[in-house]
Amino acid sequence: MATAIVLFNRDLRVHDHPALAAACERAERVVPLFVLDPAVPEGNRRGFLLECLAELRAALRARDGDLVVRQGDVVRETMKLAAEVGVTTICASADVSSLARRREERFAGERIEYLLFPGVTVVPPDALRPSGGGDHYRVFTPYWRAWTRHPRRPVLPPPRAVRTPSGLAAGRLPRPQPPGPAPGGEPAARERADRWLRHGLDGYADGHDDLAGDRTSRLSPYLRFGCLSPLELACRAERSESFVRQLCWRDFHHQVTYAFPRIGRENYRHPERRWRQDPDALQAWQAGMTGLPIVDAGMRQLLAEGWMHNRARLITAAYLVRHLGLDWRDGVRHFFQHLLDGDVADNSGNWQWVAGTGNDTRPNRTFNPLRQAKRYDPDGHYVRRYVPELAGVPAPYVHEPWRLPSPPAGYPARLDSAADQG
Repeated sequence: MATAIVLFNRDLRVHDHPALAAACERAERVVPLFVLDPAVPEGNRRGFLLECLAELRAALRARDGDLVVRQGDVVRETMKLAAEVGVTTICASADVSSLARRREERFAGERIEYLLFPGVTVVPPDALRPSGGGDHYRVFTPYWRAWTRHPRRPVLPPPRAVRTPSGLAAGRLPRPQPPGPAPGGEPAARERADRWLRHGLDGYADGHDDLAGDRTSRLSPYLRFGCLSPLELACRAERSESFVRQLCWRDFHHQVTYAFPRIGRENYRHPERRWRQDPDALQAWQAGMTGLPIVDAGMRQLLAEGWMHNRARLITAAYLVRHLGLDWRDGVRHFFQHLLDGDVADNSGNWQWVAGTGNDTRPNRTFNPLRQAKRYDPDGHYVRRYVPELAGVPAPYVHEPWRLPSPPAGYPARLDSAADQG
């Protein structure tokens, strides 16, 4: 191939990038491209995304290339650039959302070679099939067994050179936004991964549910934007089955979404149930003002940091759908808006799991938030960190402030449950 476009999307890195590596190996000239498409929901991730793009541009320029940036519809802008430069091939990383699949279908209808490569997951979402039939695994445990046995492709080094055509207008990145709670980009991702693998990985199995201890990797935003290769991370973390299992869960949700792209809008399985409509309760949950401290701490962490501890995600989600009886899609939308790591597959898959409409083999399981709080935040340090109204409340009452002789100033009373509403 003479000239190839590498269309970046959720793969904003140069290390272990199969599409970029293939283009650099096979093409005489390579045009790295990212299109800022207003049709793609950004949520509160725009600042993080722009940092990722700036770092990617710097990495490509260090290899004598550049990142071309355009704004508009991804397919139209890519094809316009292809005609301008005389491109014969587009290389991209395959993805699973309905938006990504529609984009791939549109490219397939164009008169240009369109090649898809792995890189968004450890194992490609279409690589594993149940022995009993079906196009994907519906239960995690058998998927985990097949996933661990599946051969891995080699982790690829970054290209030494990216031969971008001279004279091509690279385009400006939008003005950077104020720094967010986590720095974006591949260098920050690799630095955090290196530190985590050295100092955090060995304690993950015992400490990942410790809400106050904050002993998880916090690498999920970098995986979501592809600043880190999930395959490289899985290989480097292989001494911790507990951590690698979480990467497998991520792959599991991606292969479910590949088979069922409507996962963010429709029940994956089980008939549609009647959800309550209660805008006031939903607003209180979103603001972290439900009167249940462990839920409010999680929701306020989300608003403050664009991230939430995984155990808190389970607790807050179960509270919305099980206790308040509100639609899981309300939770999907709010999390997707605020999470730096918000993506369709993981966000929707986890919400449907909690709601009992997804891949949980026990869809009617109970989930007591107060019991969870006392188990995973026994001294109340996590609650006090994010709910300042309870900063002075002693441990016996911090999770149940309604038991105090007088309620804490400024803290709301508990919301009624769906059962209380009848």
